Order: sequence, then C-alpha cells, then structure tokens
Amino acid sequence: MIQMSREVFEELVGEALDTVPPELTSHMRNVVIVVEDEAPEPGLLGLYQGIPLTERGDWYGGVLPDHISIYRDEILRICETEQDVVDEVRITVVHEIAHHFGIDDERLHDLGY
Repeated sequence: MIQMSREVFEELVGEALDTVPPELTSHMRNVVIVVEDEAPEPGLLGLYQGIPLTERGDWYGGVLPDHISIYRDEILRICETEQDVVDEVRITVVHEIAHHFGIDDERLHDLGY
C-alpha cells in the first residue's frame, strides 16, 4: 500500500474535479464530494448516494445533497505508485460523478470507467 497524507489525497480529488469539463460541472446540483478514509466494504473505491439528475422531477426539492464518497485507504491499497493514485482518483471521481448524471455501471464500464 502506498503512503499519502490525507491533505495530498484531497488535493488530488480537487485536481480530478478540475478536469471535469465546465459544461458538466455547471449542471451538478445539490451534491457534495467528500474523502473518507475507510470504505464500508472492501474493494469499494467510491460511492454515489442520492437521486440522479435524470430521476429528479418537479417533486425534487428540500432534500439533503447527494453524497459522493471517495475512499482514500482503498485507493491507496490498490496502487503501487503515486501516478497510479492520481489516475485511480480521477477515474473514481469521474465514475461517481457519472452516477450523479444517471449513467449506470454497465455503461461506465463500456466507456472504460
């Protein structure tokens, strides 16, 4: 397992967010992205919890923000180099943001995520 401070890891998450085109991030609504150390289950790198944009209707309002968790220890556990961490953080962030937009795992895997 590679070692990396939480601060550096959080910076990588921020940098990964910066690579998402503004045309997409401008449509992200009521969502928070956090770094958590431990995943709720082994092998889970990230998790989207919420109501995807594609499922929100007129009824949507007054709800807590969607929650995207990026699991630091799990990502560090599978990476051998710092560059691996950079790459995996970006892939995981994009993957979870895609869920916010209503893209399912099957389609993401088809796209290489």
